[in-house]
Amino acid sequence: MSALAVNDTLDFNSLKELLDVTDGNLASHIKTLEKEDFIGVKKTFIDNKPNTKYHMTQEGKTAFEKHLNVLEAIIKAQK
Repeated sequence: MSALAVNDTLDFNSLKELLDVTDGNLASHIKTLEKEDFIGVKKTFIDNKPNTKYHMTQEGKTAFEKHLNVLEAIIKAQK
């Protein structure tokens, strides 16, 4: 989610490389985020090869901001 928070879209291979995860691991996480409507998917073809791009939805942005606020509150409570 943090990668999509700072990029409008990222394709599968870019996410895989950035996060240094396997295809299966990334696919599993993406599937979960899609089910929650936190990310959107756009599938196209480039030179007859499939290209799948992901973006954060408004619902995903809201959930991610809430998550960051909770983490920030935990950090502040430790001071």
